[in-house]
Amino acid sequence: MNVGITGIAHALPAREVRTEELQERVAAASGLRLPPRMFEQATGIRRRRVVADGEYASGLAVDAAMKVLADTGRDPLDIDLLLFASATRDMVEPATAHIVQAALGSRAHAMDVTNACNSFLNGIDLARSMILAGRCRRALVVTGETPTRSMRPRVDDLAQARSAFAGYTFGDAGAAVLIEPVPSGGILDVDAETHSEHWPAGGIFGGGSRHPRGDEHTYFTGDGHRLRRIFEEIGFGLVERVAQRTGFGWDDYARVLVHQVTMPYLDRFAEIIGVPRDKLEITVGELGNLASATLGVQLARVRPHLGPGDRVLLVGLGGGVSLMTMVWEVS
Repeated sequence: MNVGITGIAHALPAREVRTEELQERVAAASGLRLPPRMFEQATGIRRRRVVADGEYASGLAVDAAMKVLADTGRDPLDIDLLLFASATRDMVEPATAHIVQAALGSRAHAMDVTNACNSFLNGIDLARSMILAGRCRRALVVTGETPTRSMRPRVDDLAQARSAFAGYTFGDAGAAVLIEPVPSGGILDVDAETHSEHWPAGGIFGGGSRHPRGDEHTYFTGDGHRLRRIFEEIGFGLVERVAQRTGFGWDDYARVLVHQVTMPYLDRFAEIIGVPRDKLEITVGELGNLASATLGVQLARVRPHLGPGDRVLLVGLGGGVSLMTMVWEVS
C-alpha cells in the first residue's frame, strides 16, 4: 500500500508585527538602548504573524483543517484519526486534538503528538504508520503554533537577554494535511536521529511537574548557538543516509523544505548539507520561526507548483534534540 498526502493547507493570523516594532517594545519594557534594527540584522526576520487576544493554537489548526476538508471534498466524518501535532497546546489537558475535533464536528480517534519543532512531521509519520497497520483509513494531521506567547516581554540583565533571544524569532501559524492511501508515490522514506542528551539546550520548561506554576518558566529559554552547533554536527550524516538509501540526489527533488529558525541559521545549514538554494522555500524572513508549522506552511506554498511524480525532501530540526527527514512523491 502507498500512503501519501492528498490535501495541504495553512493558516496565518491577520495581525502582522514588524521585528523593529518587537525590538522597540522589549527595549522600552527593559529600559535598554539597543542599536537600531539589531533584532532584524541578527535574525534576518523582518516581520511575523502574531495571534490576537482570544486566538489560540486550536483555532489556527481548525482554520487549516477546514481548508483541507473543503479542498479535498471530504466531510469531517470521513476522518477516523485526528492528530494535533504541535509544540504548542491550548492547555495541559485535555488534548488539544479534542478541541479541534469538537470544532470540526468529526468523531475520529483524537490525540496530541508533541516533539518540539518536529511534531508535525512526527504526526504525518504516525498517521502513515497507523494506516499501513490497518488501524485507520484516513487521517487528518493538524498543527497550531503560537510560540510568540512564550516571548519574554522584558529582560533584566545580559544573561537573561541571551537566553531569551531565540524566542524573539517566533511567529504564529497553523497547517493541516490529509493522509490516506494513494495509487502511487506517496511518502517514500522516513528517517530520524535523536540526541536526547541535549534536551536542556532550549525549551519552555513550565507547565509540567518540574515547574507547574509561575510565569518565569513559561518563556522560551535556550542557547541558540549551542543548538545551531548540534544541528550542524549531525545534520549532514542524516541527509547523507537518505541519499544512500534512496539513491536520490538533489536533482531528483523538485523542492527541499527545511525547518527555519533564522536566515543565518538556514544559510549555514543549507551550506553544510549542500542543498542548492533554488530548491528551498524560504519563509523565515517574512513569517519568522513557525515551530512545527514551518514545514506545513512551506508544503502549502509549494504544492500548487508541483505535479505528479515530483518529489519533495522535508528536513525537520527539533529541540530535544531530534532531526527528521521525509521524502514525499506527489501522486
